[in-house]
Amino acid sequence: MTTGRRERFVHAQMAWMLAAIVVLALLGALTLELFFVVSLIGFLVVVELTAPFEVTPRWRRRLKWLILAGLVGFALLVIRRVLAILPPGVL
Repeated sequence: MTTGRRERFVHAQMAWMLAAIVVLALLGALTLELFFVVSLIGFLVVVELTAPFEVTPRWRRRLKWLILAGLVGFALLVIRRVLAILPPGVL
């Protein structure tokens, strides 16, 4: 049964990412950075909405590493944006 749940998880994430591409393209705001942030938010939402109540399968326990990598990437993106906004000579 875990294969079905895993497939639903993957389908939900792919649907979120496809919807993000379409919406961002329609708004004229499709950039790699914005797509990454929206996809990360969607990933975190899908992880929480599909979390099992009782036993956590082994494949879901490995998601914490993907979440950590996504948050590190987000932090690097924020740092880069802040450094771009700061005037020269501040740091």
